[in-house]
Amino acid sequence: MSIQITSPPGEGPIRLYIDNDSFLYDVYGLLTAFYPGNRPEIMSEASDAQIVINVPEAPDRITQKNTLKKELYNELSRRQGHTLPWGTLTGVRPTKLTLRELDRGRSFEETVEYMKANYLTSEKKARLATEIAVRERQMMSSLHDGSVCLYIGIPFCPSICLYCSFSSYAIGAFGDSVEDYLDALKTEIKNASRVLNGRHIEAVYFGGGTPTSLSATQLDGLLGTLDSSIDLSGTSEFTVEAGRPDSITDDKLKVLASHGVDRISVNPQTLQQKTLDTIGRRHTVDDFCRAYSMARNYPFLINTDLIVGLPGEVENEVRDTLERIVELSPDNLTVHSLAKKRASRLTEQWDEFASGAFVYTDTIEQLVFDAARRLDMEPYYMYRQKEIAGNMENVGFARAGEECLYNVLMMEEACDIAAFGAGAVSKRISGTPAHDGMREKADRIRNPKDVKNYIDRIEETVQKKDKFFQLYSVKKTSSVI
Repeated sequence: MSIQITSPPGEGPIRLYIDNDSFLYDVYGLLTAFYPGNRPEIMSEASDAQIVINVPEAPDRITQKNTLKKELYNELSRRQGHTLPWGTLTGVRPTKLTLRELDRGRSFEETVEYMKANYLTSEKKARLATEIAVRERQMMSSLHDGSVCLYIGIPFCPSICLYCSFSSYAIGAFGDSVEDYLDALKTEIKNASRVLNGRHIEAVYFGGGTPTSLSATQLDGLLGTLDSSIDLSGTSEFTVEAGRPDSITDDKLKVLASHGVDRISVNPQTLQQKTLDTIGRRHTVDDFCRAYSMARNYPFLINTDLIVGLPGEVENEVRDTLERIVELSPDNLTVHSLAKKRASRLTEQWDEFASGAFVYTDTIEQLVFDAARRLDMEPYYMYRQKEIAGNMENVGFARAGEECLYNVLMMEEACDIAAFGAGAVSKRISGTPAHDGMREKADRIRNPKDVKNYIDRIEETVQKKDKFFQLYSVKKTSSVI
């Protein structure tokens, strides 16, 4: 291995040369973690680079990757004078590693030590990932063979938030196209019944976007199509991301409850009005409280999403928001660390907000976990993102027995996902179940991302989706024979 750093990166792009670009993703993740906001620029000649990496030879790619990341991490840590809580890990799903090691027979403590030795994670993060893996294993232990989860995507929102890079669109700009979109979505759902009926539907999740940006009549029609097309009688849970408080009405909640929805999210992201105005939420703190109170009139389990790291917020603002959430006592609490997503307005306008950039301290992390414990909640799933505040993670907390199964199955890729709507990604899990650590990589098929393109190509999309799941059904039948 050869790592040469000829000059320390400054404020501009990091000039990088690597002799094997198949490891670029791993190197990129570590560089942006140690130098937040500095995106690497790839040089074709080593002489033009600040950082030159010659990847070592190794008996296999995994060893090669881990050796590269450890050596680069140690060099960057030495130069910057600090470590990263997740060590060399740059991927989205750290709990895949702890699940794998537990299923291979390691004890809890052995798994913690494995994470520290092999990925240089901190004691705290190694324990967090292992604790969550233990809970996930228990939740996944009762999965039905051949089960599938349904995801229905509604790509519309009342407005687009500053930090958002999802396939989301302000609903007011689409007019009649919303009905065209729903017609296409219903077509996709109806056709899926041919390959999905007969399979156990483990969980249903309506996401987006903001599904409740649709009218009560539109929601009723879409949910009615789902009810009549696919057998949901054995479904463990049915979740709808109500999300934006300014999209929630009593009529809509009544429709959701009448169709068997038993979980919703009501998400303020923060309870600081100044921040809500900055990030473009277009609702007030009082709007959130009214929507939350309204939802409590129905038998939903309610999740509340928060984001730590929003522009201008520091410890006092986070503490105040958490105190008010504890008073409301939701059933689930999901706390995200702000991530600078490339396609978001936050990234485009970063210079405007950089002076108020957030520093994720141990004190703030402790505030979050203390609030969850005051609500009798424990962490049950987590994931990470690139360029996340403080190199931290997003964590879902819940009381025992009230966890969202879909979140775990989706993150751990533990069962097939049949996904409907613009930009939705269906997954087909081949090999053994994800939680035993031995399965093959998931196959994926993505629907057209653009709403108009999705509408125009719905017949093509339906045919591809049919083939995708029919081929899988044949493979499974053949493998049993």
